[in-house]
Amino acid sequence: MSSAAEVLQQTVQQLPDACERLDYVRTMTEQAASKVLGLVETARDDAEQVRRQGGDLSEMLQRQALAPELSLERARSLLKLCAAYAATAASFAEREKALHGEIMMAQDFQDLSGQVINKVIKLLQQAEAPLQELVGTTPAATSAGSGQLQGVQTPDKALKQDDVDDLLASLGF
Repeated sequence: MSSAAEVLQQTVQQLPDACERLDYVRTMTEQAASKVLGLVETARDDAEQVRRQGGDLSEMLQRQALAPELSLERARSLLKLCAAYAATAASFAEREKALHGEIMMAQDFQDLSGQVINKVIKLLQQAEAPLQELVGTTPAATSAGSGQLQGVQTPDKALKQDDVDDLLASLGF
């Protein structure tokens, strides 16, 4: 079994790679989020256009339905408008389907990023006990408990950016 010093030495050697991997995950996540937001904005614009056209057509059809007379020429004109709107709606649905596929593909980073995160977690778990042993033997051990991270941070208990910066600085980053 490896000694605490050996595990810590291995951890120190692997930290730059772990940081690089986490930065890669951050970049992939940021790119995917930007892409998804752009796709959603495009979809919203398309949906607004179809909604507006549908509302206009609906009002026109309702006015004509209340008109005392409807000529054959006017009825054909309304049917052409309905056909054009139906084509627009079908085209919109096809674009939406393609956008949804792109959104799904933008999330493909999740599997790879999960693997990277799992590797970094394993590295940190291996170093945890030796670090606790090392910290437990120093005088600062009694005050270290107040700065411990404990599980997922909820908004009401989340660390502030200054706390994170201080923690990273203390680790040499």
